[in-house]
Amino acid sequence: MEKNKKKEVWRFFKYLLFTCSAGIIQFGTTTLLNEVAKIDYWIAYLVGLVLSVIWNFTFNRKFTFKSANNIPIAMAKVAAYYVVFTPLSTWWSSALTGIGWNEYIVLAGTMIINFATEYLFCRFVVFGKSIDTAKGKKEQEVEIAKIQVEENIAQMPNQDTEPNIPDILKSDLDENKDKNKDEVI
Repeated sequence: MEKNKKKEVWRFFKYLLFTCSAGIIQFGTTTLLNEVAKIDYWIAYLVGLVLSVIWNFTFNRKFTFKSANNIPIAMAKVAAYYVVFTPLSTWWSSALTGIGWNEYIVLAGTMIINFATEYLFCRFVVFGKSIDTAKGKKEQEVEIAKIQVEENIAQMPNQDTEPNIPDILKSDLDENKDKNKDEVI
């Protein structure tokens, strides 16, 4: 139980770090478009949001949740979250800045709300059943090696000379050869 708790705490902090980096992308994009390009705040906000979502989804799927689930389905679930969150956050951002609230205080508050709600949504809805299903590089290499060994063993009866095979495998091969001879006769 303690191991799982530590794992979940570490998962939360990884999510926090990646989300902060996505927040920098969102904040930077929104600020540049709003202040430098003089684009309306709500458009600048939407562009920044989309860029941060793509960044956040990609890194959290691979490193935080280590999910091997179907990417288009996971993306569709995240899109469904944003179908609700985006209009609401755009509405309250526009309403609050319209009555004189500082745009960046509104953006910071919106990003905090987004962080908390999206973490819960990703943790329990998007990746809930597929957490830690992606294999790491070492696990993939081991699996490939096993497949290669199995393929080599399957090809051995067709070869003129047998390579160095452990005794335990030789006895299995000899039994298979004897069965094949009996079937032919």
